[in-house]
Amino acid sequence: MKKWMKTSMVGLFAVSAIISGCSKTTNEQSDASATSSAKAATTDSAKQATGKKVTLTLYSTATDKATQDVYKKIGSAYTKDHTNVSFEFQFPGQDYENILKMKMAANDLPDLFDTHGWAQIRYGKYVADLGKEPWVSSISDSMKPVITDKAGKVYALPLNAAKDGLTYNKDVLDKYKIEVPKTIDELIAAGEKIKKESKGEVDPFFFSATDAGSMAQFFDYYATSLLISPKDNQADALLNGSFDWSKWTPLVSKFKEMYDKRLMSTDVLTVRESDRPRLFAEGKIAFVHTAPGFVGDALKINPNVKAGIMPVPAIVEGDQPTFSGGERFTLAAWKDGKNLDAAKDVINFFANPDNLKALSEASGTPAAINGIKPDLGAYTEYYDKYKDIRVFPYFDRVYLPAGCGMCCNPLPPSSLAEN
Repeated sequence: MKKWMKTSMVGLFAVSAIISGCSKTTNEQSDASATSSAKAATTDSAKQATGKKVTLTLYSTATDKATQDVYKKIGSAYTKDHTNVSFEFQFPGQDYENILKMKMAANDLPDLFDTHGWAQIRYGKYVADLGKEPWVSSISDSMKPVITDKAGKVYALPLNAAKDGLTYNKDVLDKYKIEVPKTIDELIAAGEKIKKESKGEVDPFFFSATDAGSMAQFFDYYATSLLISPKDNQADALLNGSFDWSKWTPLVSKFKEMYDKRLMSTDVLTVRESDRPRLFAEGKIAFVHTAPGFVGDALKINPNVKAGIMPVPAIVEGDQPTFSGGERFTLAAWKDGKNLDAAKDVINFFANPDNLKALSEASGTPAAINGIKPDLGAYTEYYDKYKDIRVFPYFDRVYLPAGCGMCCNPLPPSSLAEN
């Protein structure tokens, strides 16, 4: 009975996680282009300095306090020159998708919001065209197809770019002489070694059942490794509706293996995302399935903690590790908003190179606008090291555009017991 309950609980984790669910001459030209865009934005902003009182609502998926603080600082800088404007910042975390879906249904969206990977597919008909804004010509080549369409519509300002894998505690890996894993089996083996040699003092993998996105990220990452990145893949089957859902089972089984071997946080049911920086700073967790945005908060607790970045390990034999990429944070304007002109002006202000640089640095991610050169500190070493690693769009953004497609085909807890 206990075994069945444990298996059922892991199955519930998996299903609930699924449901909730980037030459010198050239550089100089890019810098000049970005600077020109900033000047144009500043000029447009000056025209808005007087007028009626306006409160702009701004929703973002940013969950790390350091990144949220940069949003607020940029907002404060804007209001200094636009005393008639104020902001209402909202960072709903795991509730973001549900809130925005309800707002879409009511056709009552925020003035400014983050399209978080679905600029065209989900939010396309709700956002204003930004194609004539001064920063558009500086959008990086890799980001253009993500936030623009063939007709030339620009759906959002990309504030940074996603090139996401795992963040690991370098101090922990060095202490236990762990090489960066290239496959999921190597990752699990590394977790077992850390758990054993630390005598249980270090949890190899951080997951929080209180935030479904924490576990959904695991499935989003490894769905690409299992079903998309291998030479013999399921991409077409997923898109045309012929996918055999029994082929999803190995992914759930790997998660269950981590759970059964007690390689994730012992208090996974109660530990919170807000606990993650402290645990990382104290060397009590080794691998985190997310980008390093949270590390800034960990450094405030322990300035000496060292973080590394690695691609998502391969699952299928013969395949190679990958990154998940595309949009990270964006700003789009609701096309029917009563404050549309002001919202567009704010977007142009966010496009100032200094602002984009600050957002990239706070989140530890590359820029999506040419000419922006964020100081990513130690992360630069890793982005350079893995510059040739393949980057695939986030799995759910292509194959689950509603963000909850798996809820129609959940694997019942009993199916886990059979594997």
